[in-house]
Amino acid sequence: MAFAWLLSTNRKVINWRVIIWGCIIQMVVALFIFVVPAGADIFMFINDSLVKVIGVANAGAEFLFGRLALPPGSINEWGEESLGFIFTLQVLPQIIFFASLMAVLYYIGIMSWLIKIFAKFFTKFMKVSGAEALCASSNIFVGIESATTIRPYLEKMTRSELCTILTAGMATIASTVLAIYIMLLQKQFPTIAGHLVSASFLSAPAAIIMSKILLPETESPETLGMNVAPHYDKESSLVEAIINGANAGLKLAVGVAALLIAFLGLVALADFITTGAGAKVNEIIGINIDWSLKGLFGYIFYPFTLVIGVPPADAYEISKVIGERAIVTETKSYMDLAALMNAGALQHPRSAFLATYALCGFAHVASLAIFVGGIAALVPSRTADLSAVGPRALLAATLACLMTAAVAGTFFSGSSILLGQ
Repeated sequence: MAFAWLLSTNRKVINWRVIIWGCIIQMVVALFIFVVPAGADIFMFINDSLVKVIGVANAGAEFLFGRLALPPGSINEWGEESLGFIFTLQVLPQIIFFASLMAVLYYIGIMSWLIKIFAKFFTKFMKVSGAEALCASSNIFVGIESATTIRPYLEKMTRSELCTILTAGMATIASTVLAIYIMLLQKQFPTIAGHLVSASFLSAPAAIIMSKILLPETESPETLGMNVAPHYDKESSLVEAIINGANAGLKLAVGVAALLIAFLGLVALADFITTGAGAKVNEIIGINIDWSLKGLFGYIFYPFTLVIGVPPADAYEISKVIGERAIVTETKSYMDLAALMNAGALQHPRSAFLATYALCGFAHVASLAIFVGGIAALVPSRTADLSAVGPRALLAATLACLMTAAVAGTFFSGSSILLGQ
């Protein structure tokens, strides 16, 4: 928060109610999850439920792709063993299933009910506008589509409100991609599903805090202090909801695949150039510096990694994983975290725990383009404002994810049942 304040557009206009109540909400939620026995029971129930849902969700992929879709180490009913981890055939189909499931939950009213509860809570205690509270609440459960819930209000939103909805979108993850991270880390981190859910709850108030510090409200929001109902075009039938959800999930799965192909290729090209030139520099100065993009971002994020509580012995490796998220998406970062854990490269369980929370958000360049472009498509007249506040929102989202990790780390216990030990 202090770093965000240093880069604020107006350090004299700070909404202390947002900061104080945002921190209180985060601490209370974390205390309930990590300390209160009932909270731990709920946490484990959510974790086990998600793992079971993912298990049955793979039925469609197994029907289409056979043993290619079997998770590593598993055997199907015909006695066929998995051929190993295949991202495209084992992970991406989960996005389609979860998108369809979320569409069903929206159709029967469960999602709208949950979103309205959180929106009222944020509006009452943090005194933000009803529209941005509603959008932040939606982002706990969904992604870019959360902007459609406040579509009637986008035209008249202040720049600070626009920054908040962009930040909330990039500081959280959508339920449609939860399965990706769970499948990547479940073997090394059995309770990963519950932690990802708790991170989404913690990151919503963190996003509002960071956004309001970096770009404080200096105008009068149209829905300030008001409870706003979500705007939602309901399908005519449950079957239509399933079909539309599946189609939306397919587009998202293809989009994820396209982003990974493009960004990983570009990063590999950049690494080839920087490491080649950097090798010459190292020879001249006589110092061994990692000139890869991952290494350079690791240096940048190293102090932040120490601040959130990662032990110094693991800080550089974790800082590289957190730093690369800014350019190659959180999916690749979670894959690298899983590789570190699998190789036993981390000396402290706390390191992986904090990294899991710090990475739980769409805070990267590709996501910035998606959110700015997606919302601009809904309200073209605000494209210039969205583009202007976008980079600041990306910074706010990155800091919000780090804040979430710091809060979770406050209640970390090496012997906790929540680590799956």
